[in-house]
Amino acid sequence: MRGADTTESGCHRKLVTMATKLTANVKAGGCASKLSPRILDRVLATVPRRTNERVLVGYDTADDAGVYDLTADSAQPLALVQTVDFFTPIVDDPYSFGGIAAANALSDVWAMGGRPVTALSILVFPAKGDLADLEAILRGGADKIHEADCVILGGHSISEDEIKFGYAVTGLIDPRRTLTNAGSKPGDVLIFTKRIGTGVISSALKKGIAEDGHMEASIAQMLTPNRAAAEAMSRRTVHGCTDVTGFGLLGHAREMALASHVTLEIHASRLRYLPGAIEYSAAGAHSGGLNNNRDFVSDCVAFTEALPPEIEALLYDPQTSGGLLISLPEPEAEALLAELPDAYVIGRATPRGRKPIEVHA
Repeated sequence: MRGADTTESGCHRKLVTMATKLTANVKAGGCASKLSPRILDRVLATVPRRTNERVLVGYDTADDAGVYDLTADSAQPLALVQTVDFFTPIVDDPYSFGGIAAANALSDVWAMGGRPVTALSILVFPAKGDLADLEAILRGGADKIHEADCVILGGHSISEDEIKFGYAVTGLIDPRRTLTNAGSKPGDVLIFTKRIGTGVISSALKKGIAEDGHMEASIAQMLTPNRAAAEAMSRRTVHGCTDVTGFGLLGHAREMALASHVTLEIHASRLRYLPGAIEYSAAGAHSGGLNNNRDFVSDCVAFTEALPPEIEALLYDPQTSGGLLISLPEPEAEALLAELPDAYVIGRATPRGRKPIEVHA
């Protein structure tokens, strides 16, 4: 049986299985394993929709989570924020995989301005799989959920060869302060809170060309919750927000632009990338998810200047546990940046032009 060793990390006891290769048996890792946005867009358009006055945010604008008003006539308004997210392994260490899956699921609630309170786990694991891996996945997820002051109420599991893991998360929110991807206004500054490149780095790992240091930096970012950014947003006037995950920066920018009836101008030169991301993109470490995103989104994008192909590809790269794309007035942006040293300006919102997105070099 494969050996394992335990390490201490703060107050958490972490189980690390040796010689684990969780990514070896998956076709695409993390949020790159999502269905093509073109398929989803086509099929969801055929699903009958029922209106309900208590549904404040549904799936009409492809937002991060749904919002359901609990107290429409109350002096103290309260609403539920609900989301679900799970995916295949994006890293080989099972403990890190569990934590990344949890951070990714929690992010949807924070992006809406909510506070996560409960979670239900979703697990697909082979019946003959290594139980040490299973324990580490669940432990990593639980530690990250508890770090967010959220509690796990239970979950559901299925036996199947390809591992998948994630959570359905429920949060609470004041419905008057809900953030959506439909609130961006002309003149707003666009801020992004993380670097880009988790998808190509994961693809490089599967190809066996990822350097350890690059993988470690990517894992560290994916394990970083968006809680601090959400709490900073709660102290500012923010018009719109979305978290950038499987559909890539341009895919989620498209959703915000269409929902808000604006054009988002993004400056490629201002974007920040994870170490190694540009090199791996130039080497062709592109997932099927990246190509699906480009196929669906490119018609909505106007490139004002030609970009190096490796940079253009990264704009479509599926991100796992990615950053928040925030749209807010310029004075508020300056104050937010002062609170979030890793955040940076990538562009601004303008009145709707020829395309929903304009990319400048």
